[in-house]
Amino acid sequence: MKKRVMIFFAALWMLTACGKDEVMDISESTVDMQAENQQSAREEMEIGSVQEHEEADDQETGNSQEEKEQSEMKMNVQIGDYAFTATLEENAAVEELIDMMKEGPITIQMDDYSGFEKVGSLGRSLTASNSQTTTSAGDIVLYNGNNIVMFYGSNSWSYTRIGRIDDLSDWEKALGKGSITAVLTIGE
Repeated sequence: MKKRVMIFFAALWMLTACGKDEVMDISESTVDMQAENQQSAREEMEIGSVQEHEEADDQETGNSQEEKEQSEMKMNVQIGDYAFTATLEENAAVEELIDMMKEGPITIQMDDYSGFEKVGSLGRSLTASNSQTTTSAGDIVLYNGNNIVMFYGSNSWSYTRIGRIDDLSDWEKALGKGSITAVLTIGE
């Protein structure tokens, strides 16, 4: 606004001091300069805005990845001499299982069932959120609210997902034939 007032007074002074043709040339060049300044200001704002958005996107991506890593809970599964890590799901049953593991390791005697899974009683019921699920080797689920099932094969049934073994190397070998003892602890 101040620029416009100054331009107005400058133009008024030139009208009184100079000829009309000279004032037109000065006014046109002043208008051209104003347009260039406004265009430059717009470009700077757009560049700044793009940079701010890029920085915000970078921050958001970093935070999302960081949050995901922080929220991704792990569980250790020890079966005899074999040690595995499982990535846990996010549900009420898992939260309750984590609370149990905070009190100490959970030891479960597990028996073979139908040639594709090991099943063992947890000793207490957890909050189930069953859904029709097709499992595969490495899946760990809750069955009937109080049984932990570890798959080395596949099945389709209504389960609450607990987690999944991260690396299946030696998984089937560890589960083997017959009964096993699995020890569950909070992973790092």
